[in-house]
Amino acid sequence: MKPRKKRMMWVLAGVALVGLAVTLVLRALDANVMFFYSPSQVHAGEAPKGAAFRVGGLVEKGSIQRSVDGLQVQFQVTDEVQRVAVQYKGLLPDLFREGKGVVVAGKLHDSGIFEATEVLAKHDENYMPPEAAKALEEAARAKKALP
Repeated sequence: MKPRKKRMMWVLAGVALVGLAVTLVLRALDANVMFFYSPSQVHAGEAPKGAAFRVGGLVEKGSIQRSVDGLQVQFQVTDEVQRVAVQYKGLLPDLFREGKGVVVAGKLHDSGIFEATEVLAKHDENYMPPEAAKALEEAARAKKALP
């Protein structure tokens, strides 16, 4: 085999290995990336059906319903324009309260109920996840624009 052909084989092997590595990284990222949606976006059908994503907003006042054992909880997440019904089984964060900011991760069922696998509550009086704050601002602007 000539040196030029040998070099070409090494270059092609290197390109193939880099391509394989990029493919594996992209597949791993695709499996772990979760997008954020506001309740208005979920209501408009922008959120994926059957795929995991996050919904953020405020816990609607008067919407929390707990089961007898206390582990199953249902509540509404709102951006003050639309709301999403959330169902969660597990222990809630200590700072989870009505009227406070929350981000929930999970999947939306065909029935319209969002089954959460994780509930994140704000950690102090001044903090709200940037995505949730932006969604609330946009919802407030949309609410003012309505006749």
